[in-house]
Amino acid sequence: MDKEFKIYTKGGDHGKTSLTGGTRVNKYDLQVEAYGSIDELKSYLGLVYDYADDMLSKRNLLMIIEKLFIAESMVSADSPKSLAKLPQLSEEDVAFIEKDIDRMNKVLPTLTAFILPGGHPMVSHCHIARTICRRAERACLRYGTEKELPEFVGKYLNRLSDYLFVLSRYTAKLLNVDELLWLPEKK
Repeated sequence: MDKEFKIYTKGGDHGKTSLTGGTRVNKYDLQVEAYGSIDELKSYLGLVYDYADDMLSKRNLLMIIEKLFIAESMVSADSPKSLAKLPQLSEEDVAFIEKDIDRMNKVLPTLTAFILPGGHPMVSHCHIARTICRRAERACLRYGTEKELPEFVGKYLNRLSDYLFVLSRYTAKLLNVDELLWLPEKK
């Protein structure tokens, strides 16, 4: 008979967790913060996916969520040996995001002002995801000052935040919602 899988291990009860590969570290370790931030982003993008009406955007968001799962596992590796056993991000993954940004930008008006979050819940969710992405990128870069950040993770997150900004604008257009422009008063 198969052993029952339990979600709780009690291994983290004293503030430690295991990296991929088995090394135990503090839960507040920069590496845990980095991959935990990617996990938060991945989860929030699930919400964006759930609210998206455009089937192409949904398909692309699901692919991005899957790539973030790869990025998260890469950042959680405790050694080059552990990392080598995992799926990897590639330049093609970054290029995919860039191509989708270009596709959406083709139908968008030229930017003439800063865009404020809001106008529709889906637009706002895209902006929140963008800021979570930026925070995940910063956490990964901080971690990268201690150990080498796995290849393409930082670049992928950087491009993804751009994608989420463009997705917010594209979504506003699809929903026929006016973008909220920041037009500061001149004194």
